[in-house]
Amino acid sequence: MALLADKKAVIFGVANDLSIAWSIAQARHREGAELAFTYPAESIERRVRPLAESLDASVVLPCDVTRDEEIAAAFSELRERWGSVDIVIHAVAFALRDELKGRFIETSRAGFQIALDVSAYSLVAIARHAEPLMRAGASLLTLTYFGAEKVLPNYNAMGIAKAALEACVRYLAFDLGPQGIRVNAISAGPLRTLSSAGITGFKAMLHHHEERSPLRRNITTDEVAQTALYLCSDMGSGVTGEILHVDAGYNIVGM
Repeated sequence: MALLADKKAVIFGVANDLSIAWSIAQARHREGAELAFTYPAESIERRVRPLAESLDASVVLPCDVTRDEEIAAAFSELRERWGSVDIVIHAVAFALRDELKGRFIETSRAGFQIALDVSAYSLVAIARHAEPLMRAGASLLTLTYFGAEKVLPNYNAMGIAKAALEACVRYLAFDLGPQGIRVNAISAGPLRTLSSAGITGFKAMLHHHEERSPLRRNITTDEVAQTALYLCSDMGSGVTGEILHVDAGYNIVGM
């Protein structure tokens, strides 16, 4: 039997067919899950809707994660359509381009607030509205990066936001654990995506990672998707509050 047969999964953060969230969606579809997608604006909807339809997803909803009323409306629609939700994928992050270059000390107050709101607080807001629809065995999963743990040049405000996101994972896991709901994160190695393109020096990061990681290579989105499958299926039933690295071992290297 498929690992996610009869499961219902909503995915926040698919931007295009190169995004990690899209690979996660494809893996869930292959394992039998029924899918719903969200989009923050019409410009993204034009890319997301055809992708959703290619996986037979009939639920495609508008949701700007900086607006509580839109998150509430999305989950209200999911309650009406499905009744319950088994899996929530949070693959949402954003920082102003000017905050992803130069010195961190130059981060603007507005840029700091935007990065934290979109990239970290949105997980809390989504979890709050998802909780009433989730039963024992349900799972929330988000995506983080090594810049939450160590200083990476130019990652700046996004590194702080990812650190906050990882702390949110632990606190949400504690809050939702008594209901049997698990919350985890994958810390993926660098990948060529729409969001990574905005980081100054990203090509150098990829090259450095390939040279220094124990496996001497970069990872693929499929490898992240397979790990996400483990964490959101019964195979990961005893795992919550974890930050699981999928980075070819880069995080263990000191020198």
